[in-house]
Amino acid sequence: QVQVAESGGGLVQAGESLRLSCTASGLIYEDYHMAWFRQAPGKEREGVACIDRRGGSTNYLDSVKDRFTISRDNAKNTLYLQMDSLKPEDTGMYYCAAGNGCGLYGRDYNYWGQGTQVTVSS
Repeated sequence: QVQVAESGGGLVQAGESLRLSCTASGLIYEDYHMAWFRQAPGKEREGVACIDRRGGSTNYLDSVKDRFTISRDNAKNTLYLQMDSLKPEDTGMYYCAAGNGCGLYGRDYNYWGQGTQVTVSS
């Protein structure tokens, strides 16, 4: 059974940083592209960042470029999202996903975590 679990969310002030982590089990981790998505209250889910199987290629939502960094450690089956210079508009539930496509669309991903809440106060 595949399990995906996020951690690291919390409440921070604008300008501060957070690091999210995501562990996946029950699958061959290095066979999957990985991504972070987020959903704010009343808004549609959006892709934030994705990384290919080996970690050599990444893609970001325009509004987080130069502030967020996605990375992975295949030896630990773990995905990370380093978020710097956080803004109130970054507030939302952040989800980790594993799939066979490396894009910012939900249809590319097969397995999802339950999410971790990030709240940025102004």
